[in-house]
Amino acid sequence: MSNPGTVYPLFVYGSLRSGFRSPAYEYISRYFNFIGEAKVKGRLYDMGSYPAAVPCEDEQYISGELYAIREENEFSWAMAQLDDYEGVNVEADEMQLYKRELAHISLAGQSISAWMYWYSGDVQGRPEIPTGDVIAYMNNK
Repeated sequence: MSNPGTVYPLFVYGSLRSGFRSPAYEYISRYFNFIGEAKVKGRLYDMGSYPAAVPCEDEQYISGELYAIREENEFSWAMAQLDDYEGVNVEADEMQLYKRELAHISLAGQSISAWMYWYSGDVQGRPEIPTGDVIAYMNNK
């Protein structure tokens, strides 16, 4: 992996997507530019009020959007805000729900390294979102 100062794109699949129209997306649209529709190998689960992405090796994909930071010097600050939103930074007695990692994102047939938030909790017994597209799933619910 390259040095920690390297800026990578951001892949989002849940409430940070444009179609969700959440307050968090307003933040994304302020600091990031939309690159395109993309996907990542993984399974998506319905946790009730939010989706959970879990990596997998088979041909299951999660649909999402790829973004690039507008101002590279704001990247660390912007990602720290998103880490807070996603519950990455927790108190000692809290469970960390998501972890931010680099993943191989497929964009128009190309593989790109990008940051994304994987779920680190338990998905056992939760319904899987078979299409891997949380917005389509919510619209049909």
